[in-house]
Amino acid sequence: MKFSICLPTGFEGVMYPVPFVAPGDFVRLAKVCETLGYHSVWGNDHIQTQHYVRELFPKTPPNFYELLTVLSFCAAATTTLEVGTALAVLPMRDPFWLAKTAATLDQLSNGRLILALGIGAYREEFAAWAPRLAPRVRRGEMMDEGIALMRRLFSERRVMHEGKYYAVRDMEMYPKPSREPFALWIGGHNMEAVERAARVGTGWLPGWRPWPELAGRIEALKVRATELGRDPAEIEIAPQFSVTIAKTAEEAERRYMASGLVAHRKSLAYTGRDLSQQVTANLVGSPDLIREKVEGLRKIGVDHACALMIPADSMTEFEDQVEWFANTVM
Repeated sequence: MKFSICLPTGFEGVMYPVPFVAPGDFVRLAKVCETLGYHSVWGNDHIQTQHYVRELFPKTPPNFYELLTVLSFCAAATTTLEVGTALAVLPMRDPFWLAKTAATLDQLSNGRLILALGIGAYREEFAAWAPRLAPRVRRGEMMDEGIALMRRLFSERRVMHEGKYYAVRDMEMYPKPSREPFALWIGGHNMEAVERAARVGTGWLPGWRPWPELAGRIEALKVRATELGRDPAEIEIAPQFSVTIAKTAEEAERRYMASGLVAHRKSLAYTGRDLSQQVTANLVGSPDLIREKVEGLRKIGVDHACALMIPADSMTEFEDQVEWFANTVM
């Protein structure tokens, strides 16, 4: 199984103190992850402070670093490590410029970019970014139209598009990505995301779910891909988990439940996940227990424990967890 780490590009106040990360930490962490044998590093995509974070940190706004800029620095400083977006929020990005930026980064990194796209966890961010647009759009529709446009830009000589949300006229976009097929992943754990991944994704990056539910959605994705004439084996199954590793399972659970990540989970309770299972469904425990969990995930069809999120109170603690996990689980 592959393993990868989520860098704290947009997690201050969400699961880390404010401040937490310094600009120089990103490249240094990428180099550490490459040395330790991780497959890739990822970043999340926030542009706007969430309401509950403002309440927790009323005097100190968090720093949210632009995702693709950070990944470009990490790719330039490494040689084999892949870099990925977990997730790039397509409805808040122009599809043409996102395609252009992604193709450029793919070329400069010799095909080491994985572009995973999602609609965004917090609609409040979209409403703050586009207050005139937000009341009258469906982000899922924007996502589907944007993906269709980007796929054409990645493959066709010239593109004409006149849609509900986007339009281009006689547009040439070069260079195209060097990676073939380009790693365009679909994020999200609802059934709409499963359908998108089955239809167009080279990977599926959901958030954690209780394992029986995750297993059911993996099976549904594979069945649907087959119905659409695709080989399910060509779609990488890469759920995102959080990690807290300690000498005992009890200590790991205590540390996890005391972390800021729990408040983040509660703020996303509307997604329907059973929060009573967040410890058992994530990679929380002793090294032995986490190895057992990894084997269980492999059996239900997980290929990649992706963009692992590590709650921590300091960068030192974050790095200790990254190293401990690599040395005892991978």
